Amino acid sequence: MDFIRSAARRRTLGALAGTALIAAVVQIPASAGTATAPDKSSARSADQSVFSAAEDDDYYKDAEGKTGEELKKALHGIISKDVKTLSYDEVWDALKETDKDPDNAGNVILLYSGKSESADNSGGGEDQWNREHVWAKSHGDFGTSPGPGTDVHHLRPTNVKVNSIRSSKDFDKGGEEVEGAPGNFTDDDSFEPRDEVKGDVARMILYMDVRYEGDDEFPDLEANDEVGNGSKPNIGKLSVLKQWSDEDPPDKFEENRNQVIFDKFQHNRNPFVDHPEWVKEIYK
Repeated sequence: MDFIRSAARRRTLGALAGTALIAAVVQIPASAGTATAPDKSSARSADQSVFSAAEDDDYYKDAEGKTGEELKKALHGIISKDVKTLSYDEVWDALKETDKDPDNAGNVILLYSGKSESADNSGGGEDQWNREHVWAKSHGDFGTSPGPGTDVHHLRPTNVKVNSIRSSKDFDKGGEEVEGAPGNFTDDDSFEPRDEVKGDVARMILYMDVRYEGDDEFPDLEANDEVGNGSKPNIGKLSVLKQWSDEDPPDKFEENRNQVIFDKFQHNRNPFVDHPEWVKEIYK
């Protein structure tokens, strides 16, 4: 596998996706006192680092030439090595860095609504933001204990009310539009995020599938093609997640988030942000 060519292809995809998003972006009306999020595909600021092709080659060297289950196993080993595990309290501060509004350092971008909210407005109030487990913590019953319960790769700031509406539902298409988060839809057993973060959600779920294989004290998490998984260590719907990852490739906000987690917090990466083509290589 030519990793330099693969990394270059990834950056090209990201640039094309960014151009498309800039052309299509629609501002979501902000609530009183809350700024609307900028286009999150905008160029990185001077203090945002980039994962180079050489660093990519070195980090993923054990995955070179592999595909299918062999690739998944190799990636599990790579992203599980020398990981710093955060406490649930430390997640608050981490999210203020990983999801920082690139146009307003005092704000965070909320995952589902897309709004830019004061980083200090966190808590349990309906108009505040809290820590959303994209892989719902009841799916495997891992709670908020250090490990999958505090893995920042799938924890995102979301509006408290919207977080409650999503609850522990699987991901799928359809339903009624979510109040307070236009472009998101939900029904009795599933949640559909807005188009701008569909791929983000898919890649977070697949990261969790690869990262937690049951070879430690944590459950073996597996994405499947079902909804209504309940407390089983599964979440779906895999066929839809694969489609979302393909339709919404990583943008600069998602790539920068991956880099911040690697540099400042857990010191591991989401391989599907670096190499979205690996989704099809593993989940055929």
